[in-house]
Parts: sequence; C-alpha cells; structure tokens
Amino acid sequence: MKKFFTPFEKLSTAQLAVINGSWVAALFLFWYIFGMASDTHLFPTLGQVWEGFLGLYNEGLVVHVFSSVWLCLRAIFISIFISLFISYLSPIPLLQFVSKTVSKLRYLPLTGITFYLAMMINSGRTMQIWVLVIFMSTYLTTSLIGMIKDIPQEEFDHARTLKCNRWEVLLQVVILGRVDYVLEIIRQNLAIVWMMLVTVESILVASGGLGFLIKNSDKFMNHGRIVALQLVILACGLLIDFALVKTRTVLFRYSKI
Repeated sequence: MKKFFTPFEKLSTAQLAVINGSWVAALFLFWYIFGMASDTHLFPTLGQVWEGFLGLYNEGLVVHVFSSVWLCLRAIFISIFISLFISYLSPIPLLQFVSKTVSKLRYLPLTGITFYLAMMINSGRTMQIWVLVIFMSTYLTTSLIGMIKDIPQEEFDHARTLKCNRWEVLLQVVILGRVDYVLEIIRQNLAIVWMMLVTVESILVASGGLGFLIKNSDKFMNHGRIVALQLVILACGLLIDFALVKTRTVLFRYSKI
C-alpha cells in the first residue's frame, strides 16, 4: 500500500488495475449518491442516461457522429497545412512576424471570429470549418514554434558539420527530424478542437452534428440525453486519441525510446 503513495514508484499491472478499478468504483458511487440516492438529483440516473442514449440512437445518433467527425477532420487537415507552412518558415527573419502574430491570435474570442466570418462566408457549414481552422491553427502554430525552439543546438551543429546549407538544415533537422513530434502536437491540439466542436456546431444547428443534439436536448432540459451525449463525445475523442497514439508508435518506434 505504501507504494501507492510514493512518487515515481513503478507498479505492476495488477496493482495498476486495482487502482484504476477503485477510481471507477468511486466514480459510480459518487454518481449513485448525487444522482439516485440524493434528493437534489445533481446527475440523472443510469436508467435515464440509457433511455436518452436509446432515444438518440433512434433519432440518427450515428449519422450525427459521422457528421461531427467529418467536420473535425476537414478542419484539422486545413489547420495542419496552414500551421506547418507558417511554423516551418518561422526561422526566416522576414516571416517571424507572421508566425508570432498567428500565435498571439489564440487570445481572440470565438465571438469575434464568427462575426467577421459571417460577413464573408454564406455557407454555415463552411463557416463552422473555418472557425475551427482559425481556432486550431493559432494553438497548433504556437506549439510547433515552441517545438522548433526546443531543438538542441547540437543537432544544428551536427547538420552543419555534414556540409548542409541553411535550407538543408531546415529540411533535415526541423522538418524531417521532428515528424514524430509534430504528430504528438497534433494529437494534443486535436483534443482542444474536439472540445470546441460542439460549441461551433451550435452556430448553425441546421447542419446537424453532436452540437445540434446537445443544444436540442438542453432546450428541453433532458439531462439523461445530455449525459449520454457527453459520454458519446468523450468516447469518440478517446478513440481518435488512441488511433493517433498507435499511429505514432507504429510509424515512429524510436519515439518511445
């Protein structure tokens, strides 16, 4: 038991299973106390959540999930292209101002972004995509610039000793030498975009998606459906995260060394 409270202690698989199982049991106990046994009914009961899930499934939950995932993927691919282009050119003095400006735009509120996009874009779905693109690109660019700054000077010196010119150093050290880091940064920032997805989809509910389902459930105060949707969103996010982790492990086995 002492090992459970010792920092940096390595535990066996069985011991970790006991700890994780205890936390899950505590979570369900907390849910039972404040959702079923308490008069305040802070959370819906498990039965209400299950009924909400069945109702959502019968109303096309799978279609809405794929709609949200497709929206997220389209925004991510555009964001990755923009962020990589800006970040990889940030070592050029003339373009450093651009990369720093894009990074500082992460403090821009979501309301300000949607206001100007609505003036330029007529399609609601396209506007949702570009809100996510702008939102993710600012954070992704910030992380990528930080990654470049953290590259040890020894790697640049090693490339120069191999007679690489400055553009070859940029290609070999910054671009090709940090592909696995880029995938990890994308995975971390993807969680931010997935979290914002529901808010962005609420801008135009006619396009459907998980944001439409949550807003519709919230309108009728159906807490069972809301919690069921939250669990679905969490499960989808964890599945995407797991897929990216496995992709990085398979493609870049040295990243775990």
